[in-house]
Amino acid sequence: MERFRKILLIAFALPVVHAAANYPLPKEADWVIRDFHFSTGEILPEVRIHYTTVGKPTGDPVLILHGTTRSGSMFLVPSFADEMFGAGQPLDASKYFVIMPDAIGSGKSSKPSDGLKGRFPRYTYEDMVRAQYRLVSEHLGIGHLRLIIGGSMGGMHVWMWGEMYPDFMDGLMPLQCLPVEVAGMNRMLRRVVIDSIRTDPEWRNGDYDEQPTKGLIAAQYGILALFADPVLIYKAAPTGAQADASFDQRIAQGAAATDANDLLYQYEASRDYNPSPTIEKIRASLIAINTADDSANPPELGIMEREIARLPHGRYVLVPRSVDTIGHLSYPVAKLYKRYVIELLSFR
Repeated sequence: MERFRKILLIAFALPVVHAAANYPLPKEADWVIRDFHFSTGEILPEVRIHYTTVGKPTGDPVLILHGTTRSGSMFLVPSFADEMFGAGQPLDASKYFVIMPDAIGSGKSSKPSDGLKGRFPRYTYEDMVRAQYRLVSEHLGIGHLRLIIGGSMGGMHVWMWGEMYPDFMDGLMPLQCLPVEVAGMNRMLRRVVIDSIRTDPEWRNGDYDEQPTKGLIAAQYGILALFADPVLIYKAAPTGAQADASFDQRIAQGAAATDANDLLYQYEASRDYNPSPTIEKIRASLIAINTADDSANPPELGIMEREIARLPHGRYVLVPRSVDTIGHLSYPVAKLYKRYVIELLSFR
């Protein structure tokens, strides 16, 4: 049961109290981008980017990017931080400066629920990556990154970083994602999330005073279907009564912890994502990691094998299902792929 408790923590991004026993305490900060131009043509006078760092700014810089609805601090869970940031570990904080930003629309960065609600610009993945780049290059004064790691949405951002700023990094590691437009069941279930909110009369085009509860609950159905691994779900709830109780808990927790506009924007932001047409722009060494039990990106599609063949410095690793994998949510489990982080860091 302890393993499934950890899965729930990762799945719902619940607070994790974790003392940094083997690495320096993380630091949090904010930076404000003035007059940020969105791809829609809209401009906000101020866009706040929140970020968490581990290590000293004098270390080799590494950027780590989070998944949809999460924040940079999600990587402070023991399954990632205790495997990566300690002395002698792949991202030893005495040698590396790890930067974990909250993307536009997530965590403590600017988002619709800050006050603009439905008037917040409808940002895209391109906007999110440009803001990350400006944080790193303008605010932190970094001209080159040793490595960029990202999972799920963050992994999709990694592919975009490689194309948009091809000379800015030595290595790229996208996790639990594909370098093609979001389509098939992945896109359909995202539509469940989006349409559930938009069709709730209480949403009121984003100008609600009370959360549109029915829409948020229905949206959680789509999120559960998109990201949950059926095998793990069955092991955690092998009877009808247990399945009903787990379902009720998941849906209630997910809906209660979510703002409707924030969730809607987060899922709509993937609409412009499609690295495939220009994937050859990527020059950095790249190792893409997926797990065989990722129902959101089924390996049976053969997409990654096709796309990775277009990169002279690209490699694809499919991690088999094991007691350590947790489906699509495997990307904060660093023991699955930290050997490949070491491999990428060996390249210059």
